[in-house]
Amino acid sequence: MNSRISSICSWLALLLASAIAPAFLGTYGQGVLLQLFGWVALTASWVAFSGMTGYISLGHAVFYGMGGYIMALLWMQLPILLVLPLAALAAAAFALVVGLPALRVRGPYFVILTFGLAEFFKFVVISIESALGVNGRLLLGAPDVIWLSYGMLVLAVLAVGLVFVLKHSRLGMALWAVREDETAAMTLGVPTTWVKLLAFVLSAMVPAMVGALTVLRSTYFEPMQMFNPMTSFTIVTMAIIGGSDRPAGPVLGAAFIMLLSELLWSRAPEFYMVLLGVLLLGFVLFAPDGIVGKLDMRRRRAAKGQS
Repeated sequence: MNSRISSICSWLALLLASAIAPAFLGTYGQGVLLQLFGWVALTASWVAFSGMTGYISLGHAVFYGMGGYIMALLWMQLPILLVLPLAALAAAAFALVVGLPALRVRGPYFVILTFGLAEFFKFVVISIESALGVNGRLLLGAPDVIWLSYGMLVLAVLAVGLVFVLKHSRLGMALWAVREDETAAMTLGVPTTWVKLLAFVLSAMVPAMVGALTVLRSTYFEPMQMFNPMTSFTIVTMAIIGGSDRPAGPVLGAAFIMLLSELLWSRAPEFYMVLLGVLLLGFVLFAPDGIVGKLDMRRRRAAKGQS
């Protein structure tokens, strides 16, 4: 009981600090927070599907880019607060259509399939833009970065909240059963296809809204940038380092990688990528439960020592 109260207080303190911080930071600091909140939202949405089911998806970049594209197309035509849910619904519809056939395959085949779908959609958008004679879209009059950072904070809270709800729901139990042994889950009557599809659709909605806000921050839409596969790889890295099946995992993983990026990317980008690869291998081999798992293990040892 005490640990639960402590956990709730920690989350509330983090939320309060995140809400207050943008008001006391300059434009650069607000931009960093916007990126951090965005990565937390993206990683948590990935955890809501892949972390829960064990189906490793490299397709989040397509939902992210789709949201940015919809915002670029509808900019100055519809209010932002209307475009965001439209982007989420479009991503959900796309996930529903591609999820039905895609979720029939497992393991590395699913990984390759999701990566291929993301690349396919990227080149479809590039072809459409080329046919229209458009070489990038400029978004003038975007909101100030402080308002975008608050919007991204809301998305981060929604995504982490989704992971928390799934972890403590019947749907989450069904997804856990799929991850542990899908065949056994089917034998026990779990509608595995539909629970996977529902989680896949839910996990697609937040990235679309993140992409929509991100393109407002950059004030420019360019398909190669918005549909960059590195987005998906970075999400997976953050999830693994933070802890791919815990609500706190996306927060810690995103914060860790963002800190590493701020310290090394501008000074030694080549070393940064090498170090990132080494860290990923190290966590996969020696800390598969991520930072959260290590912290939980240390907490349990401390509790045993006190008893």
